[in-house]
Amino acid sequence: MLKVFLVEDESTIRETLRDTVPWESIGYIFAGEAADGEMALPLITDAHPDVLITDIRMPFMDGLSLSKLVLEEFPETKIIILSGYDDFEYARQAIELGVEQYLLKPVTKASLMKVLREVRDKIEQEREQREYQVQFQHDSQEYDQYARRKFMERVVSGRLPVQQIYEEAAKLDLDIKAQCYSLAFFSILGENYSETEDKARETLLFHFMKHPEYLLFRWNLTTYMVLIKGGQDSVEGYISGCIASVQSSYSKYEGEKAWYVAAAGPVSRLSQLPDCFNEVSRLWAYRYIQPDCHILTSATVSVPDAHKGTGRLSGMDVSKFNPAILTEVMSTAEASEIPNFVGEFLLDLQDAASSQPFCHYLMLQARFTATSYVASLGISEEELLRDVTCVGMVDRPVGLQDLRRYITEFLLAAVKLRTQHSAGQYKDILTRAVKYIDNNYTDENISLSGIAKEVNISANYLSAEFSQEMKCTITEYITSKRMAKAKELLKTTDKRSGEIASEVGYKDPHYFSFLFKKTQGCTPRDYRSGGKR
Repeated sequence: MLKVFLVEDESTIRETLRDTVPWESIGYIFAGEAADGEMALPLITDAHPDVLITDIRMPFMDGLSLSKLVLEEFPETKIIILSGYDDFEYARQAIELGVEQYLLKPVTKASLMKVLREVRDKIEQEREQREYQVQFQHDSQEYDQYARRKFMERVVSGRLPVQQIYEEAAKLDLDIKAQCYSLAFFSILGENYSETEDKARETLLFHFMKHPEYLLFRWNLTTYMVLIKGGQDSVEGYISGCIASVQSSYSKYEGEKAWYVAAAGPVSRLSQLPDCFNEVSRLWAYRYIQPDCHILTSATVSVPDAHKGTGRLSGMDVSKFNPAILTEVMSTAEASEIPNFVGEFLLDLQDAASSQPFCHYLMLQARFTATSYVASLGISEEELLRDVTCVGMVDRPVGLQDLRRYITEFLLAAVKLRTQHSAGQYKDILTRAVKYIDNNYTDENISLSGIAKEVNISANYLSAEFSQEMKCTITEYITSKRMAKAKELLKTTDKRSGEIASEVGYKDPHYFSFLFKKTQGCTPRDYRSGGKR
């Protein structure tokens, strides 16, 4: 039922309409009445009606002024103006405001009911279209679209001037206007399929999608980035909310699966996002250095002070060095993360790099650990050393920069070999996933989670690898297959649109028509009649 509110200063007219119109029979609930705009406004704010019927000439506040205020606060409200003045100027102003109908008095019950039915049908149609639009965005938004990710890469690298950031964001339907910004990273869970974990991921991603203060981007295979937007007074709360959402979704897996969230402090300009990105990337490296710290912020991470000259190297207990940290990095980090990790890993050695034995010890440990790791993948040391140019450094005096370069090169070489090794494994998985989709795309219940279960890989990994290899998301691929089949049926059969919708995998024929027009540029009927091929 839709709610309707009536404002009319003539009590006889108001009471007649209130008592004689069969509101419920035409889909309405009578939500209230008032004698003028001033009295009506607070009542309307409380009632939040779907339709406002108001006289145009009233004391204290007229109908046009009331309509303007209502539409500013509730832009989806439909307004019907009643007027005893056949005056073009009033009608013109009403049209400019966006008033739905302009009726001249005397208004009969039949004419008002006719208009109310038309308005009801329009509201229901608009709501249905909005629901379809939300469903379409949710279906097509797997958060890993290539264009969105590349856009953010350019933003955080500082390669785009502010004006171009706004222009490109508009093309991608990204609202980035705000007083303050922050960036956060969060990781997903395991690689193998788990229904429980996939549901947790889907719930978390949908949470970010439905809140306008967050813009979500897939950053790499295991990591999502959140652009957090807000005012000076609200952005800190949104940062805390982002962290709390990830913690709430994933903390139940603590001790079983690795999850992390890192958040940088806010900045007040888009042009400062590269600085924000550098901070969150630095914090993100600490998931390897301090693996028991799941929430990584400037307040939670214990960062050594590189400027205090602590000279800790000479006093370090080398037996405490844990090669497993480097193994974990090589196993899970992206190549782009390695320089940040090495920089933070060696941060507390900055003033003590003169201890050559320990520097050489770390270099040898890095080499041996990398060699052991790639051997576990079936890769020889010769292949590892192929891209390493600093092997001979261990035979001469080195400084901190040399140490950083040495460890970085070995880790990068190992990560590159891991990526190549994984590509072969994922290629077989993708082949099986595509074959499964091609055989089942007309199944109305086919989903990312179901496909992931079929090939025994997490939905997150499948989604990322699929889009990387196929240059489209899984949903886009399924939709393209369905639309191609629908066009074939439209041209070669006389089946109704609803029958075709069901045959290609859509429960709702109206959503099928919406999606067909959205993706093909015309309605199924127009396509059948030759409007577009």
